[in-house]
Amino acid sequence: MTTTLKRTALFECHRSAGGKLVAFAGWEMPVQYGEGIRAEHLAVRSRAGIFDVSHMGEVETSGPDAAAFLQRIHSNDVAKIAIGGAQYSLLCDEDGGVLDDLFTYRLAPDRYLTVTNAANHGSDFDWMRAHADGFDVELADCQDAYAMLAVQGPVAREIVQALADHPLPARMTADRGIVFGREALICGTGYTGEDGVELLVDPHGAPAVWDEIVRRGATPAGLAARDTLRLEACFHLYGNDLSQDRNPIEAGLGWACKEDTGFIGAEAIRDAREAGTPEKLVPFKLTGPGIARGGNPVVGGGVVTSGTLSPCLGIGIGMAYLPADRADVGDAFEIDVRGKTRPAVVASKPLYDKETDG
Repeated sequence: MTTTLKRTALFECHRSAGGKLVAFAGWEMPVQYGEGIRAEHLAVRSRAGIFDVSHMGEVETSGPDAAAFLQRIHSNDVAKIAIGGAQYSLLCDEDGGVLDDLFTYRLAPDRYLTVTNAANHGSDFDWMRAHADGFDVELADCQDAYAMLAVQGPVAREIVQALADHPLPARMTADRGIVFGREALICGTGYTGEDGVELLVDPHGAPAVWDEIVRRGATPAGLAARDTLRLEACFHLYGNDLSQDRNPIEAGLGWACKEDTGFIGAEAIRDAREAGTPEKLVPFKLTGPGIARGGNPVVGGGVVTSGTLSPCLGIGIGMAYLPADRADVGDAFEIDVRGKTRPAVVASKPLYDKETDG
């Protein structure tokens, strides 16, 4: 049976720019453009890149119990989100397994917008609806209401600011504004380790905004560069570094869990925090040739969850779950890469730091 892939509002922009389109989470998305992954990656690190992330999902939660409801299902302390604020959190099951990682923006006293991962959007929305009983809230699936553009890099804000009607919001905040004549929710967030903004705009106006940002110097970048950038920054990718089989403590995300709020899964996560976990997610660098990939086993126990060749460092990097007693920075280990043993070392975060590596 042939499955019809969805297309974002920017599909024609990608095709005209020579984007190589692939299936991703049910969408037809650009994995890279003509100059290749390394060029796109370095453009983001040195100047600015623009990504189409319209495949991400959005859920709006509103009503008198909006904060209380989100406090129940989100791992972080929702009460700390100021109006115009942003917060990273996890959606967990009763056993503490991670269902998704999320960004939530508080738009008004009783209105929030939560951004989900593309592959999990449907199941996240169903989970939220299933746990809304007893709360005076309205949930709206807003995935079709927005196109989402991520403009990232040292001059990303400068490019977007020239098109905006007022100063851009600071990092980890959000604000409504006009960008190139289009209404937008402008968010000081991103997934690259660089400064920048994410723009949520009406799909009909998105191509014009994209084209103007590109005209002003941002390089179109695809899914592959987004992955190498986030890995250098040690940002988790759901389905690789996070899953329902893993809890936030072993994934190194205990900082995003506030058990005293009583969110779903809090007790299991409290137990894991207090007792410790058999494995921990760590960043690593290969100390010899080769590239490790997700699924490669670690000799003596453990598994690689993400791996790539770092365009900035020129070596193999990644993240892996290792036995807790072998997961300290500087600990050496070996990875079985298709039958060849590759030496690696547990590294500190981020894997690439402009101050020391640039």
